[in-house]
Amino acid sequence: MKLYHYVHCPYCIRVRMGLGFLNIAYESHVLPYNDETTPVQLSGVKMLPFIEIDGKVQNESLDILKSLDTNNLLGWSQLKEREVEIDNLLTKIGSPVHSLCMPYWIWTPEFDESSRQYFQSKKEVKRGPFKDLIKNKTQYLQSLNEILSNDIEKNLEPFYKSSALTIIDIMIAAHLWGMYIFPEFQFSPKVHAYLQKVSGLCHFDYHQDFWK
Repeated sequence: MKLYHYVHCPYCIRVRMGLGFLNIAYESHVLPYNDETTPVQLSGVKMLPFIEIDGKVQNESLDILKSLDTNNLLGWSQLKEREVEIDNLLTKIGSPVHSLCMPYWIWTPEFDESSRQYFQSKKEVKRGPFKDLIKNKTQYLQSLNEILSNDIEKNLEPFYKSSALTIIDIMIAAHLWGMYIFPEFQFSPKVHAYLQKVSGLCHFDYHQDFWK
């Protein structure tokens, strides 16, 4: 199985974590963000992640994991019961996290000058100039801290409203993981321990493809 992904992308991290939890081996292919040809040729759209097995391609992160989780180890029924709640939660998390992290992601080893310019020009259409995101970081950090305190930390049992890890924890952890690269932010001890527990159970190494 081949996995085509970006390193920074939370939906790609979601699949990497899920595959690690399910102990499914895969061949990693990190695509440059400005590579439009490869994903379109293989999957028909410029959308990552996607997997390729015996020439057959599947995209959409949750569809990928659900199709591979033949023993229902990720507790999909919990997600089905709280789908609207989790969608709303991830939307709340994603807004400040992306505004804070995008200006920093482009300086990680995943990007070169060409892909950096491509990413920035695309994302600034939606979020505005990166320099303004950095200038307004205080309000984004305040928003994120409120979400972590009121929506995440209070619901850890020790996983999100659960005594065992489910797909919901992978979705939350994948959305939050980018904040580890933000230099002026630190998770609370409880949230950090939660994220590290998810990471350990998923055998997840964010930097795996950086140091090959």
